[in-house]
Amino acid sequence: MFKNKILLTLWCVALLGTSCNQKESSTMYSKLTFEKLLLNSKINPSAIESEAPLFSWIVNTEGFNKSQSAYHILVASSPEKLNESEADVWNSQKIESDKSTFIKFEGEPLEALKTYYWQVKIWDESSNASIWSEVQKFEMGLMNEANWGTSKWITLNKDTRTSAYRFRDYITGNMKKGKPVEGFAAGYFRKGINLSKEVENAQVYICGLGYYELYLNGEKVGDHVLDPAPSNYDKQAYYVNYDITEQLKSGKNTFGIILGNGFYGQNISWNGDPESNKKGVSYGPPTVRCLVKLNYTDGTSSDFYTDETWKESTGPIVFNNIYGGDTYDARYELGNWTSDDYDDSSWGHAKEAAPKVNKISAQQIPAIKKLKEFEPQHVFKGADGEWIVDFGQNIAGWVKLNVKEKEGQLIEIITTEALLTNGKDIFQGSTGGGANGMPQIYQYICKSDGLESWEPKFSYHGFRYAKVKGVSRKPDADMIKAVLVATDIQETGSFECSDDLFNKMHSISKWTIVDNIHGIPEDCPHREKCGWLGDAHAFCEYALYNYDMYDFYKKYMEDIRTQMRPTKGHNNPDIKFQVPTMIAPGKRTSTYAKIDWGVATMYLPWYNYLYYGDDAIVKEYYPEMKDLTNFYLDFKGENGIMQDGMGDWCPPRWDRRLNPEAMECDPIISANAYFYDVLGIMERFAKMNNDVSYEAKIKAEKDALKDAFNKAYLVTIPNTNHKWYQSQTATVQALQFDMVPEAEINNVVNGLEYDIVKVKGGHHSTGIHGNRYIYTVLSKYGKADLAYNILTTPEFPSQTYVMNSGFTTWPERQFEWEKMEGPTNSLNHPMHSGFAAYFYESFGGIKSSQKQTGYKQFTVNPEFPSQITQTKVSVPTPYGNIKNDWTFETGILSMTFEVPFNTEAKLVLNESEKESLIINGLSFYDFQKEYKSELIENTNVVLGSGSYKIEYKKN
Repeated sequence: MFKNKILLTLWCVALLGTSCNQKESSTMYSKLTFEKLLLNSKINPSAIESEAPLFSWIVNTEGFNKSQSAYHILVASSPEKLNESEADVWNSQKIESDKSTFIKFEGEPLEALKTYYWQVKIWDESSNASIWSEVQKFEMGLMNEANWGTSKWITLNKDTRTSAYRFRDYITGNMKKGKPVEGFAAGYFRKGINLSKEVENAQVYICGLGYYELYLNGEKVGDHVLDPAPSNYDKQAYYVNYDITEQLKSGKNTFGIILGNGFYGQNISWNGDPESNKKGVSYGPPTVRCLVKLNYTDGTSSDFYTDETWKESTGPIVFNNIYGGDTYDARYELGNWTSDDYDDSSWGHAKEAAPKVNKISAQQIPAIKKLKEFEPQHVFKGADGEWIVDFGQNIAGWVKLNVKEKEGQLIEIITTEALLTNGKDIFQGSTGGGANGMPQIYQYICKSDGLESWEPKFSYHGFRYAKVKGVSRKPDADMIKAVLVATDIQETGSFECSDDLFNKMHSISKWTIVDNIHGIPEDCPHREKCGWLGDAHAFCEYALYNYDMYDFYKKYMEDIRTQMRPTKGHNNPDIKFQVPTMIAPGKRTSTYAKIDWGVATMYLPWYNYLYYGDDAIVKEYYPEMKDLTNFYLDFKGENGIMQDGMGDWCPPRWDRRLNPEAMECDPIISANAYFYDVLGIMERFAKMNNDVSYEAKIKAEKDALKDAFNKAYLVTIPNTNHKWYQSQTATVQALQFDMVPEAEINNVVNGLEYDIVKVKGGHHSTGIHGNRYIYTVLSKYGKADLAYNILTTPEFPSQTYVMNSGFTTWPERQFEWEKMEGPTNSLNHPMHSGFAAYFYESFGGIKSSQKQTGYKQFTVNPEFPSQITQTKVSVPTPYGNIKNDWTFETGILSMTFEVPFNTEAKLVLNESEKESLIINGLSFYDFQKEYKSELIENTNVVLGSGSYKIEYKKN
């Protein structure tokens, strides 16, 4: 009865378009084909809320030096009107431009909840036209509060939990013993609707303040979990859109919602003494709002929505906390509670709520999903006789159970990242509640003596091991699995090389990121689950090389903006600035963001712009970035240095209480190095925003800081001719950010090498700030073999030492683990993944131009140690993937290289390399004549699109 007619219509119109729109057959250029068509970086998206969405396309073609010279976009309100004479929303006409990414819509105003259709045609560098693309569509979202209609926020009216297992112990800080806490109850809501007419289209829009799951006629809607993404809920919340046309049926239909606390209703951890009855970091009891838009085949429509007429109850989820875990008492299951004939006479009515929410927007980032399952790799009994399961990989997620025990049997699963050093039992020191008061525990209470299956809904943990209590047999893959649960960011880049150690480092670096993406970039997936700003910018570039993060960092910038607080200036306390806290989002905030953490506010838009080429994020957040820059300038001391900084976090052996001197880089120095780099970014941003006076001001500040920095910190190393900036980290930063006077570069590079080799015995002494750049910097300045030696030495400290210690993700601290009872602090911290951008930018040699961002132009310059003989990288770009597969033998570098359509590569060479260059079997000079390749900066070669086989003698 409920048929979706859109696909058939689109198919028919596409055929019509082929015959009607393409009368220019004499000028058709059949070798231009559209590989991917995107709106706001998505294919046929729904719930678009921007009034001026952005069009992009990726094109395949044959030959060399192929580019776009013009485009023509049509947008219409129906497929039938999608032609040059009838396009009623936007007809761009032919635009002479090589721009094929993030082209701003300039048509008629777009209306909420409407569906629009679009096509594009392009012309190549020789004015040959493509055929019109296939028909695409996009659907607008609710756009504003008025479009939520009469739907209401609802929450649980009464907490009717009676299970004795609804309590958990909470203990932290100075508490001498645990206090029983229960948190807000999980709510179950239901309501039916009787459909007497045929439905053409049905869309759900649902916003949970707290995590929710939506059900229809006994089946879960969609495959999302832990929806929606966390935010500063009182300022910005997110709704999710589902198409339920096919799930509806004629007659009775029943909707159900389960609502958990998530971060919104998390009123236990970080609250101090739970008897104080303070909300603490909670925003209040979880609440939900749902709207169903029904369009019928007869042209009419109606709304179905949450209000006080919905029925409510508690159920088997008797405890849920994002840190502590779920407790499920199966004896309180509600039966088929989303079926049409369910008797809900004992249920109460939902309570209408009025939460403080300033804005609700459609969630544009990918949802959190169950991504992978892991079976036990090793099962053994711990010191107390309980079973311990090793899943072989440190993940974020939960366990999945299939058990058969007696009614009322409590099964308890304690999840940890580590074992004791002696391997005889689990070690909870890195995860277990010391910081947040809630150890990672899942509890399941059996309802019968039959086989029962369960997995949590409203919490996730960081773990590799699980201690299983309350089972009568040895756990196996039939009984228990681990489930990876994370934001479904798509892996779009790849790296591999001839050294398995580096391949393993790359794998560990990716795991550490994936485990820490749950709607925000987290510091760790267990103790804190917080979006520390310093951590976020530390691994941002590596994430961008590997994953589609376009929407993700835009969302996180909104978290940072809504986290900002009025803060007094340092030198001028009468002035107030808008400043983020160290953590965003959420109420567990810490202090104002120190320079080296707060620069994420500028770095994330810069990296997003550099890697994707879309300036929208720069223009959107420019006022906030400008105000924050002024705030940090207000820390300037008499010596011209900003007197603020957090420090080079987590260098080897560092503990801020027990061993603070292990941080050899003064926090003021590393913070000012970052700030110098950010001043250069802000100079660029000011120009992009036509802020001429501020551009001039920031240039002056940048130049002054460089002089002051060198005057204050550049010193000669005693008894040598070498110079440095008093630590490895500061020296690496100065080289990376071009702060070193040109005449001193060799002295400083030698000074860095001297400290690494002679003083530190071939080891790094960097924390997250220095470690991000040290290997790239050494490679750039001819010390690639030294970078290799630092990374691969098996002795502490090194990345290889960490791998040899058995870790499958990067630990927060750099300690000598074998000397400890167990590995304290987090063992899953993505800030330490940042260094692995080195594999792409040095080994692969691929970097986007800063003048033509988004890889419109990019450099190719592999810099690698002599121990590496082969590397293969694929780098995602808005134009398609750049691929570089090279081998190095007997001094000859041989590259198989792909340049996407409408881009160009700058092959960086010196004079002797250029003289030995062979491209596709031709000498450079013969190739230049045949393919019109350019030579720039005397020796560098510019290559347009195409596939190349390149050889030259690498110096």
